[in-house]
Formats: sequence, structure tokens, C-alpha cells
Amino acid sequence: MEEVVIIVEEPMNITTATTAVATGPDITGRHGGAPSGPGPQSPMVEHAVRYTREQLWDVFPGAWLETAGGIPRCSCGAANCGAPGAHPMRPDWAAQATGGATAVRRMWADRPHASVLLPTGRAFDAIEVPEATGCLALARMERMGLASGPVTGTPDGRMLFFVLPGGAARLPDLVRGLGWSPSGVDMTARGDGDWVAAPPTRVGARGAVLWVRQPEDAGHRLPDVEEIVRPLAYACGRDAAAARAR
Repeated sequence: MEEVVIIVEEPMNITTATTAVATGPDITGRHGGAPSGPGPQSPMVEHAVRYTREQLWDVFPGAWLETAGGIPRCSCGAANCGAPGAHPMRPDWAAQATGGATAVRRMWADRPHASVLLPTGRAFDAIEVPEATGCLALARMERMGLASGPVTGTPDGRMLFFVLPGGAARLPDLVRGLGWSPSGVDMTARGDGDWVAAPPTRVGARGAVLWVRQPEDAGHRLPDVEEIVRPLAYACGRDAAAARAR
């Protein structure tokens, strides 16, 4: 399928599989080509193993989707599951997370369709913002010459910016220092004791989690939260102000 490249001028949806949102270079895959590693149809375990080997990230299996009457349902069995097919299945998931490829293959052996989840607070933290806010922030980072590091987009309209561990705890003070109230902007910090869904995990019928900026696009480098908090806070603050004005 031919890739469609759209230049970001206004906030837009980035979670459809055939659309690339660009602020200069392509931000849904490697510059000038398709993403490396397993394709979206590869067994989930191959994606999990790739994260342990290439990124040195811990992973653990989560829920998965089961089709009943043509409708995808979460393996947890909850009719009102908030994240069907994309959440931990065990309360001890943190102890289950591992960076060993052999252990990963063993865990996925009896649940091949399990989602790939990544614990935060270990190799990285994540800063979550609305999709439109994230696109605006990426455009500002591009103009400022800042490297965003890895970024994912979720089918429910959120973007997650991966930063060095410890960033989640520092975020509120950094936001205050920029003149914004942490409770007044839509910015969520995911650190120790939390997790994120990794591409290409699917979330019910909504679609899959995708890379907006792949780890290799930034040379596998994670930024310090202080490096990217200014454009993120500006974008969140602008959106909050616009919402109050409506």
C-alpha cells in the first residue's frame, strides 16, 4: 500500500496504519523506509523479543483479543473492559516482567496472542498527552532542533513520549517552574509501578498502538524530561486555555 505523507499544520489523527504524520522527516517509521524488525503481522513474541534485545527493555505479556460473533473481546472476560486486549492479566505483573529472550518465549508459548506491555520506571518513564497536543509539541521540537526520543500513538487518541527514568517524578515541579499548574494541563506521568502498551498491541476494535517516533530514529537515545517538557507544557497549556475559552 502506498504511504500517504501529510505535513502537520494543525492537530490530526496519527493512529491509522497507512498515514504518516510528518514534521519534516517521516515520523511513523525509519527515515526513508519501512520500520525495521518484525512486521505488524509477526507473532507478538517476536516483537517482545526484539524489545529485549534491541532496546534492552523488560517486557511482560498482557491480555489479548478473542473474537466472539465477529466482535473482538478482551481475554479478561469483562464486558466493560476499558482497554480490551491491552492491560496486565496478573496483579504481580511487575515481578513477571523480564529482559531475557528465553523467558519471554516461554511466557508467550501458551498465550501467543498476548499483548506486549512494558513496565515504566525501569529503562524509561513516559509522558502521556492528547494526540493533538503531542503533534503540536513535535512540530515545536522540530523547529527548536530538539530530539523527542521514542513516541507512541494509541488508538484512543493519546501520545506517549519516552524519557529517562525518574522523569515522571520530576514532571510536576518542572511544569510549575514553567508557570503552568500540573492539575490544569492534560499531561500524565507514567513512572515506577506503571506500564505502557508497546506496538503493535491492538486495543479492541479501535486499532493498534503505533510508533510515531521509533527508538532508532533518535539513535536509541532517551531524552531527559527537562529537554522536552517546555514544548509539551506549552502545547498542553495552549489546549487548556482554548478549552476554557470555549
